[in-house]
Amino acid sequence: MKIKLLLDEDVQVAVAHALRQRGYDVYHAQELSRKGNSDDEQLQFSTRQGRCLFSYNVKDFVLLHNEYLQGGKEHFGIIVSKHLPIGETLRRLLNVLQRLSKDSIKNQIEFL
Repeated sequence: MKIKLLLDEDVQVAVAHALRQRGYDVYHAQELSRKGNSDDEQLQFSTRQGRCLFSYNVKDFVLLHNEYLQGGKEHFGIIVSKHLPIGETLRRLLNVLQRLSKDSIKNQIEFL
């Protein structure tokens, strides 16, 4: 089953549009009026929605991932990357999305 995504507010909205054009179920935090929510709130929301979260905020989401694992909490995956140009972000993200499934990324963190 394909991974469904929630893009954090630091990711370009155009990435969501490009992924949708390729058939992916993706929302951007801005589209859902979630701009300004804490990283933990974004991860909780994405988990409730069954979505993997993608962010350029590597440090904070690595820490949250570790907290979730230590606390026995589950999430539907986290993908993080340093800030890249849109084309490179899309290329790397598509590679991950084609390689992994919703089940294989659950409770995992993936670096682009």
